[in-house]
Amino acid sequence: MLEPFFVRAIVAGLALAAVAAPLGCFVIWQRMAYFGETVAQASLIGVALSLALRLDITLGIVAIAVVVAFLLLWFGRQQVVAIDSILGLLHHAALATGVIAMSMLKGPPVDLLGFLFGDVFAVTTGDIAWIVGGGAAVLGIVAWLWQPLLRLAVHEDLAAAEGIDRRWVRAIFTILLAVTIAVAMKIVGVLLVMAFLVVPAVAARPLAGTPERMVLLTALMAAASVVLGLSLSATFDAPGGPSIVIVMSVAAALSLTAAGTMRWR
Repeated sequence: MLEPFFVRAIVAGLALAAVAAPLGCFVIWQRMAYFGETVAQASLIGVALSLALRLDITLGIVAIAVVVAFLLLWFGRQQVVAIDSILGLLHHAALATGVIAMSMLKGPPVDLLGFLFGDVFAVTTGDIAWIVGGGAAVLGIVAWLWQPLLRLAVHEDLAAAEGIDRRWVRAIFTILLAVTIAVAMKIVGVLLVMAFLVVPAVAARPLAGTPERMVLLTALMAAASVVLGLSLSATFDAPGGPSIVIVMSVAAALSLTAAGTMRWR
């Protein structure tokens, strides 16, 4: 019989797999992986702020992630410095600030590694409620914005010519990404959260002929990786989050290898 903590870990992982699938696909289609990584690194500041002010950690992470995401959108409006340079600046600055802020907290020692790499086996019923509730809201909004997001991903200028407000749609997507990163941190941590979003989508891309099929395959691959990764973690006494990401990475490597082999024929 499975232990309760293991059941909670599987439930949380599967719920996150369902939520991350469509967002991960749009991150791949719009080449926003580095953008999301920067937002994820900034989330550590939200952790430190929440602990210092004794606030709910998830709310603190969401707040900081949204602020940083909108800073990135604002800085992206200037034409002097390329956006990848801005991302590089904020990416490292946010991580350094978060680590320093965590180290300066007063009181009991803080498990920095736990926040960096997550601890899926420490997920509580309250965490699952956050993932399921927040995830349902995210999926509902993604379904509502599916066509505008898809048109922006295919051809941004054409979508704008058709009347789609790029800034408004992208702002909403940024908030959804920040919320997902916040709830995912408990499972895979700051350093691996974008892997959960991006790697299954990369694995599904060569196998999918339509956007909808890619989202479905991404969710299935992420779910299978959660179950297999946690099983390997329990068998070999390895960290849960990194084990899940390793399984996802192997699946992506096999998928890309197969796609490359077919192309050479």
